[in-house]
Amino acid sequence: MPIELSMWRIDTDLERVEPTSMNLEERLESLLAKDISIASPNWMMIGRQVPTPWGKFIDLLCIDTEGRLIVLELKRNKTEREIVAQTLDYGSYIKTVQADEVRRIFARYQKEYAGDQLAKTIEEAFSAHFKGLPIPDEFNSSHELVIVAAVLDAATERIVQYLAEEYEVRINAVFFRVFKDRDREYLTRAWLRDTDSADAVSPALPAARERVEFNGEYYVNFGEGDHRHWEDARRFNFVSAGQGTRFRDALQRLEPGNRIWVNVPGGTGYVGVGIVEAPAVPVNEFMVKNDRGQQVPILQAGPVCQDMGENADNSDLSEYLVRVKWLKTVPLNQAVREPGFFGNQNCVAEPRDAKWPYTIERLKQKFGISE
Repeated sequence: MPIELSMWRIDTDLERVEPTSMNLEERLESLLAKDISIASPNWMMIGRQVPTPWGKFIDLLCIDTEGRLIVLELKRNKTEREIVAQTLDYGSYIKTVQADEVRRIFARYQKEYAGDQLAKTIEEAFSAHFKGLPIPDEFNSSHELVIVAAVLDAATERIVQYLAEEYEVRINAVFFRVFKDRDREYLTRAWLRDTDSADAVSPALPAARERVEFNGEYYVNFGEGDHRHWEDARRFNFVSAGQGTRFRDALQRLEPGNRIWVNVPGGTGYVGVGIVEAPAVPVNEFMVKNDRGQQVPILQAGPVCQDMGENADNSDLSEYLVRVKWLKTVPLNQAVREPGFFGNQNCVAEPRDAKWPYTIERLKQKFGISE
């Protein structure tokens, strides 16, 4: 049956607060654009009236903390079949959008709707909006569809439920109503389908946000750059991170015996799998064999990247290295990357995403790992 919300005032006598007869549909887009957190605190607005190749316009487009794009389409005066069909049609377009196009959509949104605010890249805006969280390396690896309505009819409910439950379409509906108490107005919200509040990322369908038990296989991001080079890691048997306590602390979670699968972010892909042999240590304590077979600090061993030793005397900012026995590595130009692979912005992760077991099985095939 259609969602129905009611409200009572209880500070004096029990008094019902009546919903207003105002046309909320006319105001919802502006209200959401002004503060998208009224729908979800884990979304950031990146587009409004986004044009599609066939001349239609997506009402609102958001990105969540995992890099998924969220299409929000307002029901307005559309029939249940029109709104569902249009939302699915927009999903068919969003599925094809690449990272560069997402950046262009965001740049257009800033130009047309940000007013006098200083223009930012989507990466800068994402980090500021989500309080320092970096944007995932591969955003728009999946998307979600949300129908927004002031009045949600039974037919729309049935269609959305059917698509989500029978075909696992990532679609939901959110319902808003306005109640008026004397000279004040109150906005209420309800989701048609349960949201995954425990995951605290974005309102999503349980079927679309399947979680599995951690399988003991660790995910590691190796940030190729001025402080570390992958070819050095292959040669001297390590993974590393640093220049901040959160990266140091993440590496210190790895213990001898852990198996790690190493991804190079930025669209490169997976480059190695190995077994941790020793806990993380500061760069100036990491010993390796040089070309003459002598045990020396890695910073004295030969061609390592120029800034690996930066802040070596600062326990908070030093580069930290974890010794690894490599089972398989490949150079950067042979990195393995496929649609549907697990990706994560964290330095070290214990994935519970259903993509993780699939990713490992594919990597085993690609790397020739039997166990």
